[in-house]
Amino acid sequence: MSDCTAIYRKVKEFVKCLYPGEPRGFFHRNLNTLTSMITVIIISKETQLPQIANHVPENIKVPSTEKRFKRLIINPSVTEGTFFLPFIQTLLNKLDLEEMVLAIDGSLVGRGCICLMISLIYRRRALPLIFTVVKGKKGHLSEETHVDLVNRLRPLIPEFTRRVIFLGDGEFDGTTLQQTLAGFGWKYVCRTASNITIYPDDEPFQIDMLAAMLPEGHCKGLQNCRITHKQYGPVTVVAWWAEGQSEPIFLVTNFLSAPKACDYYAMRFTIETFFSDQKSRGFNIDKSHLSCPQRLTRLMYASCLAYLWIIFFWYLGIGDRFVQTHPPR
Repeated sequence: MSDCTAIYRKVKEFVKCLYPGEPRGFFHRNLNTLTSMITVIIISKETQLPQIANHVPENIKVPSTEKRFKRLIINPSVTEGTFFLPFIQTLLNKLDLEEMVLAIDGSLVGRGCICLMISLIYRRRALPLIFTVVKGKKGHLSEETHVDLVNRLRPLIPEFTRRVIFLGDGEFDGTTLQQTLAGFGWKYVCRTASNITIYPDDEPFQIDMLAAMLPEGHCKGLQNCRITHKQYGPVTVVAWWAEGQSEPIFLVTNFLSAPKACDYYAMRFTIETFFSDQKSRGFNIDKSHLSCPQRLTRLMYASCLAYLWIIFFWYLGIGDRFVQTHPPR
């Protein structure tokens, strides 16, 4: 048995384990194609269709496989709700986490597109949960897009998960997003600019004043503040000079404790991000040559599921136990 055939069988078992119900007809055919695509992405470490089609099992013709893959990524019936989120929902249920730490991040993918993704931080890896792909450049996505993504994620959070902590860098400190997260009952820690205005009980001042005389390895917080010209709040603002960093950074959070906010935000420094794994160290998703956001989205369903398979079977070594807890029908 070839390596590709062996991996295909394991991937098929993984897909059956995570996909709820018994797919038939259209869903069954497309799930088979998706399983093949996941397998060859894992084997080839590529996402360009001509290259990955060369890694199919020996008894399958390369041209016909490439056509099947192309039909999948141009098929408007292959949607998030049918071919990605069911896997993610089952995954979250199986992980059985009382606390979920989420990170939002964006990166260029394909040709002239950006992917905005929310991931679960799990054992120092960022597991992809939900994403959107649009035309644009990094840093240019609207706050409305950020809010839409967290609204789409919220129904996936299991009822048994008691605490959700959301982490974002400086692009994700918008007050509407903060209000949305707080409305969910989630905690959040987001980096913010050094020049925002904060409004305590007395005179307003610029947040970088918090870092005056702050030694390396320390943080300073100010509770019950309002921020920006919108005077959104109350929030806690934090100046933090982490050890080994060249200068302080500034955070906004709905934690009362500044040290706790820093401890959570530090997770962003230690994880291997999804996008770095997917690019030069992974599947070269940035070189897929696709420029259509909808087609890139469908390709990323396969690359995200391939990534999850690698994390659970190779990196963590718990894939077999993970699958055996609910054997495929």
